[in-house]
Amino acid sequence: MSRNEPLIEIDSARLNERIQDIAAIGPTMNGGSNRQALTDEDAEARNLFMKWCNDAACVVRVDSMGNIFARRHGSNPDADPILIGSHLDTQPTGGRFDGVYGVLAGLEVIDSLNDSQIQTQAPVEVVVWTNEEGCRFDTPSMGSSVWAGLLSETNAHAQKDSQGQSVISELERIGFLGEVPTQLFPFRAAFELHIEQGPVLEQQNTLIGIVMGTQQMSRHRLKIFGQEAHAGTTPMNMRRDPIRALAAMLPKFFSVADAHGPQSRLTFGQISCLPGAVNTVPGELEVRIDLRDPRPDIHEAIANDLSKIVERSCSDTGLEFAFEKYWEKASVDFDTSCIASVKNAATKCGYSSMEIISGALHDACNLSPHGPTSMIFIPCKDGLSHNEAEYADPAHIAAGGNVLLHAVLEHAL
Repeated sequence: MSRNEPLIEIDSARLNERIQDIAAIGPTMNGGSNRQALTDEDAEARNLFMKWCNDAACVVRVDSMGNIFARRHGSNPDADPILIGSHLDTQPTGGRFDGVYGVLAGLEVIDSLNDSQIQTQAPVEVVVWTNEEGCRFDTPSMGSSVWAGLLSETNAHAQKDSQGQSVISELERIGFLGEVPTQLFPFRAAFELHIEQGPVLEQQNTLIGIVMGTQQMSRHRLKIFGQEAHAGTTPMNMRRDPIRALAAMLPKFFSVADAHGPQSRLTFGQISCLPGAVNTVPGELEVRIDLRDPRPDIHEAIANDLSKIVERSCSDTGLEFAFEKYWEKASVDFDTSCIASVKNAATKCGYSSMEIISGALHDACNLSPHGPTSMIFIPCKDGLSHNEAEYADPAHIAAGGNVLLHAVLEHAL
């Protein structure tokens, strides 16, 4: 195929039908999806995906982290592949499109190349990364992190869920403890197509988000230690209550984030207290904090301010505390050549587009230091994601798939 031949398009009906077929696995009461990593539902979705890959004459292999690679060979056996990937696992009350869209659009690229009898020089390879969500096993983008050398396989395999089941035991149980070593291999380019998971594209009435990079992210653990006491007999002014201490800190925390403008994100997604009895003043409180900002210096300043607020507040109340950063991901700038390919594809297809920063972590971030990588966003209704009401318009789904197809072709031909 020459670059002057007519514009080809994906089969949007096939792509949308497959998205709904996967959504039928692990459905929730309110129309969402629950396929947490390495559950029976995750395994069922993986097996269906692999069947479709075999139908498309792909060579499929599974590595020791359960990452799935489905390759369509190119004419040059020595050429590095174009990777297209995302994930099939979901949050407990997740949506139908997060991750799944990027995987199935990648497969649709291969099917569309087959339908049009287009022979690429480079192989085109669709990847399913294991445990991107990090909700059942508490390391997001686990499979791609091991593959990229950011996390040891031993550490990943040893991680356990809340029921004490380890990653390696669950990989083995569901039949996805592959024999292929989990290790980085060279690639010519990598693309991840995704719903935005935010409201910007919809608000701007724009079809395609050209993702320039991601925010810096960190997770922090705050523990406040008080004293357990009887809820009925202990006067309010005599309590050493960590909940009350936290309540005084929260407005100050939010003020810090607000002061740095709309790019800052501060979330208190997990708050737990011990002993957890309704009629006992808690003796211990734990809060897990998610902090994000695309500006590394501002990110660091906010983290330092949070620490100072905790120190001052606990000093004033006489409570002991522990405050630590337990996970961090640096901001990522995606590759200029891949970004240009996405821009060219959007223009070629006649779609509106705009540059955007990803507020969420994606597997593409782990690939970026090792080869040319970028992402493509489409709008999602009301910006909702990690939510059963998550929705993407079929026309938008098709548009993203077409942009992905032509961005891939620019590197693969």
